[in-house]
Amino acid sequence: MSGFVERPEPVQVPGLTHLHTGKVRDLYQNAAGELIMVASDRTSAYDWVLPTEIPDKGRILTQLSLWWFDQLADLAPSHVRSTDIPAGAPADWAGRTLVCTSLDMVPVECVARGYLTGSGLAEYQQSRTVCGLALPEGLVNGSELPAPIFTPATKAAVGDHDENVSYEEVARQVGAEIAAQLRQTTLAVYNRARDIARERGVILADTKFEFGFDERPGGEKVLTLADEVLTPDSSRFWPADQWQPGRPQPSFDKQIIRDWLTSPAADWDRTGEQPPPALPQDVIDHTRAKYVEAYERLTGLSWT
Repeated sequence: MSGFVERPEPVQVPGLTHLHTGKVRDLYQNAAGELIMVASDRTSAYDWVLPTEIPDKGRILTQLSLWWFDQLADLAPSHVRSTDIPAGAPADWAGRTLVCTSLDMVPVECVARGYLTGSGLAEYQQSRTVCGLALPEGLVNGSELPAPIFTPATKAAVGDHDENVSYEEVARQVGAEIAAQLRQTTLAVYNRARDIARERGVILADTKFEFGFDERPGGEKVLTLADEVLTPDSSRFWPADQWQPGRPQPSFDKQIIRDWLTSPAADWDRTGEQPPPALPQDVIDHTRAKYVEAYERLTGLSWT
């Protein structure tokens, strides 16, 4: 059992139709057919959306995504049209709202890996492959790969796991031409982001993107970056000066939440039927600080 511990009621805004409540984002549509994405302060772990929020998290994710969209615009356009708050929306939507083009979404999580960790490490330890791609012997947790790899996954519903799939399966689902475009663009964007992060003393270990097609006047369909991009929720960022292959790496994400939930202090069985407990204040504060640090180190800007 998993999902929402407490499913939030969607905010009702005149002129907007609520479409979906995700782990972090609430999705609406306006009369013009544009999508309104609102990033909440919700957080998730072990397939549960937790009952405790992390203050400012939604704004940090939104502002960091906007910064990255600007860095990547020549490689892939984004779905963002504006950051204007719809008339009648709560003041709290400021800084966490994106007005976006409605895309024909590709049903694939486009994952790029430059380092071995997570589910990729688990597969490698069994078969020396990741998503069916053969890798050399001798790699350990945190090893840099010989070259970045494209390791797609199916997109899961709230409470379910994304499932790694082979490139061949993606080609079967969406066609060989689109699969090749997804792989090429994913790796190009990863390489650009990896280099930018590296200049700032941060390792981008892996990340996932979502893409859709924007149909332009005249019928041209343009592959477009959607959702969030290169945030601590969608990426593994490690401090470069602490990178040490062969062990779990310190990271700029919600690992402190996972660690607490699996500690005796939480008194929670992640394999059981009971939902996870509320987070203590020190875990909330530490997690928020990690998100702020990621934003400031990557962008060079101060979070206020």
